[in-house]
Amino acid sequence: MKKALIITGKFVQDPEYIYPFYRLLEAEYEVDVAVKDKETVFGVIGCKVAPTRGLDGIKADEYEILIVPGGARCMEYLRQEKEAIDAVRDFYEKEKVIGAICHGTQMLISAKIVKGKKISGYYSIKDDIENAGAEYVDAPVVVDGKVVTSPHYKHMGDWMREILKLANA
Repeated sequence: MKKALIITGKFVQDPEYIYPFYRLLEAEYEVDVAVKDKETVFGVIGCKVAPTRGLDGIKADEYEILIVPGGARCMEYLRQEKEAIDAVRDFYEKEKVIGAICHGTQMLISAKIVKGKKISGYYSIKDDIENAGAEYVDAPVVVDGKVVTSPHYKHMGDWMREILKLANA
């Protein structure tokens, strides 16, 4: 069975977690959800996130897709987790499909994988994206290699469509 991984944490932007989770299930992916210490956490508006695994020992070889939902506060915490950053970098180095939305793009910056790429993210992190050496693109979905980014959850349909198209190519 095809597998996908969502890496997230407390204060995730709820729709950016919920929509990809169910869209991946609909596309017949087994979905793992990784949270620090496999702790049950809650999104900004109260969505319960029950992880299937912790952040330790993630191996990109076990998955076809990595999803990084946003949430400004979520990223404040998640970007401090070396295991999460290492996992993002491992997916990139193994040329797996990576989808990041809104502030989730900050994990790509922390993993140092955006330099020279066209990247989208929430408008308030445009300077962060550019300072990391990427070209900020204000578009509903941006595909550069196997990295798919989007600035806002209102574009999740387009974003997930491109992620699944790449993963199933």
